[in-house]
Amino acid sequence: MKVVIIEDEQLAARRLESMIRAIDSNVEVLAKLESVEDSVEWFRTNTHPDLIFLDIHLEDDLCFSIFNKVKITTPVIFTTAFDEYAIKAFKLKSIDYLLKPIVHDDLNAAICKYKDWNSAQEQAVDVKSLMSLLTSKTTHYRERFSVTIGQKIKTINTADIAYFYSAEGVTFMVLNDKHEYPLDYSLDKLFEEVDPKQFFRINRQYMVRLTAIANVHVFPKSRLKLELLPRPSIEIFVSLDKVTAFKRWLDGESHE
Repeated sequence: MKVVIIEDEQLAARRLESMIRAIDSNVEVLAKLESVEDSVEWFRTNTHPDLIFLDIHLEDDLCFSIFNKVKITTPVIFTTAFDEYAIKAFKLKSIDYLLKPIVHDDLNAAICKYKDWNSAQEQAVDVKSLMSLLTSKTTHYRERFSVTIGQKIKTINTADIAYFYSAEGVTFMVLNDKHEYPLDYSLDKLFEEVDPKQFFRINRQYMVRLTAIANVHVFPKSRLKLELLPRPSIEIFVSLDKVTAFKRWLDGESHE
């Protein structure tokens, strides 16, 4: 079986590839692509695979743009962080999905389902319906995250998260009770998933929740230092180019 992985988070793509190979050592990963542009170019110049693993939010656009630019009839397994309303729609349209963070049993079940398919039963992706669903005017923000701890999955309510931070290429979420867990998301992607009224990206490393800010200390030249709870291991400053927007956010103005 030949597959293509389309995922703009390199860590998540490598992890998925490793999990696929562990389930079936005969699988050949033809390409790992990160953007709509790269994917369209690849599909225009290469023989299409047997199966595609496809993230919905890519670095340059929603993945559905790929289908608008090149004809693809290959079965798709979505890798998605969307909540249940979208997942139910996928199921009703006989499209497989894997909810991030992907776990072995779900991946194995999805691959087995694909292998059981009769080629005559394969369905083309209903791009227009899915795009309409996922880009509707009603915005749904993440209410919870699931994290893999050993062989178990733990569900974390977004309300229990104090802040997110990135270190050495890995993103972590820190809870109000001081526990922290790694996530398969960049801060950029997380910003699309959480309510901007509650979270603000203060610099390249940190995105904080309003309720986690205990104090804001004003320094010369408009520098702002945040006192967060739980207390981080380093001093946290708002980037100078974000100071004005941060102050507006504290006042309740939108920064979407």
